[in-house]
Amino acid sequence: MRITRRDTAALAFAALMAGPMRGHAATPGLMVRSDGQPQSLDPHQVFDVPMMGYSLNAYDGLYRYQDNPAVLRPWLAESHTASADGLDWEFKLRAGVKFHDGTALTADDVVYSFRRVLALGKAPASAFLPILKPDSITAPDAQTVRFKLERAYGPFLAAIPIVAIVNAKLVQANVKDGDHGAAWLSSNEAGSGAYAFVAGSLTPAERLDLQRFAGHFMGWADNPSPVERVAMRTARETSTGVLGLMNGSIDWTDSYLPTDQVEQIQSSRAARVEKHSSLRTFIIRMNNARAPFNNANYRRAMAHAFNYDGFITEILKGYADRNTGPMPNPLWGAPKDAAGYSYDLDKARAFVKAAQAEGVNTRQPIRIHIQSQLEQTNQAAQLFQSDLQSIGINLRIVADTWANIVTATAKPETSPDMWIHWVSTYFVDPENWVGQMYDSRFHGTWKASSFYKNPEVDALLGRARDLVRQEERAPLYEQATRKIMEDCADIWVYNTVELRGVSNRLSNYRFCPAGGGAELRWLQLKG
Repeated sequence: MRITRRDTAALAFAALMAGPMRGHAATPGLMVRSDGQPQSLDPHQVFDVPMMGYSLNAYDGLYRYQDNPAVLRPWLAESHTASADGLDWEFKLRAGVKFHDGTALTADDVVYSFRRVLALGKAPASAFLPILKPDSITAPDAQTVRFKLERAYGPFLAAIPIVAIVNAKLVQANVKDGDHGAAWLSSNEAGSGAYAFVAGSLTPAERLDLQRFAGHFMGWADNPSPVERVAMRTARETSTGVLGLMNGSIDWTDSYLPTDQVEQIQSSRAARVEKHSSLRTFIIRMNNARAPFNNANYRRAMAHAFNYDGFITEILKGYADRNTGPMPNPLWGAPKDAAGYSYDLDKARAFVKAAQAEGVNTRQPIRIHIQSQLEQTNQAAQLFQSDLQSIGINLRIVADTWANIVTATAKPETSPDMWIHWVSTYFVDPENWVGQMYDSRFHGTWKASSFYKNPEVDALLGRARDLVRQEERAPLYEQATRKIMEDCADIWVYNTVELRGVSNRLSNYRFCPAGGGAELRWLQLKG
């Protein structure tokens, strides 16, 4: 008997849902997600899309982005003030906020959380390390937090939401060998969010459960039928999650749906596709620090060999907007007159010849790493492979995982020749995109994995950070972006229309680009 891909997906999902912690969407009050979980449950160690899907629900921050376009709103903080020079910031906390264990959340927890982020020096720390010292974060009283910056920092308030506030006493009680509680928090939780981690439910990279926290400070009066329990189940392929959505086993897929699966869901009476314009850019990275990609003409050849319109129009059926540069088109600081690179194989061949004249071996095979669980990355690579073959470039596709690729991008020697991913909205500021992607100070992070280096760009991005007023910062980001595009550091393809499969059991889906609609407290559940 021939085993089809659909059969394989069905078997995979059956295995996914099996076992003592299995969830099923037919269970009253239970919502099942197939968009995966973070590598670690510590929001101060990991900061990516899976973590956003977890931490936005299990943790709270001082401020939070809401709605689309994203608006920054007070959350744990009721208000803030800032000095005219942008150096001194004061946040006033809400009274009566409780952590999941019943402990009162105070300014000391906020101070500890920010100091812990700086001490660990990972993920969210990158936005604060240049301008914050631990002793410059203080709590003059239980409801007040003060920050004294080393210098003015334009993205400071925009980045505030990325720091999850943890229960200081609980984490400190689990510190071992000076690790700041990192080992313990990687598989436990110390938050105050709308949902609490269910102890014992974690199987790393496979499953975890969340339970509604009745004592959340926002209350639940505005939601008469909230989700009571959330089962997060990792689907190895998007198609597996879609199959589960169609047969009623899950309620919520990832937001990277290929067009054929969008159409499949749209034909269903049990589910729908939530479509929302976002600020998530799709990028093909090139390792600028290693041959042949350390040659600008070779990179330009690659950029002219990708069929942008064909990919967006034919494969994505128009569910995306062409984005010619590293920043989302709608964002301030993105140059509106930058034409970008067009699909032109004659130009690509000319740049190949120019690279050869400069000593580049254009015959050497190159490898592009895709995220095997996300079909769209494979579709892009296959389209690219075909056109590159016509200009004499041998592209090999390597199936990989997000976790493996991110680990590899720590060094240029191990980072892939090329890889495909999205840059999502972690905070709404050019620093989230061009600042952290192309300033060489961020080399060693997945965002800066092209290992691009241009001292002039570094200087422009540094100056833009050191200013407070948007009207002064924007021209610097525009100038830096033009130079990066001229150097063709990467291949920029599109800005996303986020597509997520959602069961009709769920209503009141509230989308925000920061987090990709992953905040669940607003959802209402039938049954």
